[in-house]
Amino acid sequence: MSDATVPKRPGLAVWLPLGLFAGFLALVFVGLYWPADREVSSAFIGKPLPTFDLPPATDVRPGLATTVFQQGKPRLLNVFASWCVPCAVESPQLAALARQGVEIDGVAIRDRKEDVARFLGQYGNPFARIGKDDLSQVQLAIGSSGVPETFVVDGKGIIRYQHIGDIRPEDVPMIMRKLAEAQ
Repeated sequence: MSDATVPKRPGLAVWLPLGLFAGFLALVFVGLYWPADREVSSAFIGKPLPTFDLPPATDVRPGLATTVFQQGKPRLLNVFASWCVPCAVESPQLAALARQGVEIDGVAIRDRKEDVARFLGQYGNPFARIGKDDLSQVQLAIGSSGVPETFVVDGKGIIRYQHIGDIRPEDVPMIMRKLAEAQ
């Protein structure tokens, strides 16, 4: 029998790509059925705010100091910037929280007073105080890696919760729960 008449069996070159593709599909399906935990565990939860005293970021609100968070009542600390699109998106939710009696303080990151004033004029001002953090020193000291981020701080100045990203409408009840737990 000559070599020309014997059919060759598929080799590794055919099965390896097929096996890799099947493995990829399996990973995709596992990811769809068991998505990753979206809760980021911060090393700063349970720790006191660092000591800071920031000048005002706008002429219509006073600056912000650590002592504000040690007056016995839980508060929100919102890290934002006028140039941050998600910060604008979360503005209605911050306003809703403020209407419910939540005291919200802000830290404006690398911003100019006139830009902060314009941002607040356009999207509303739910803040009791706004500190100006030109070098992101406070931002980094509290474990914030970007904007926006919101922290629940208890009445003793201890960070109890960190919300990374913008607050969406569906997040408002959870933020209210976290504030109640911080009592």
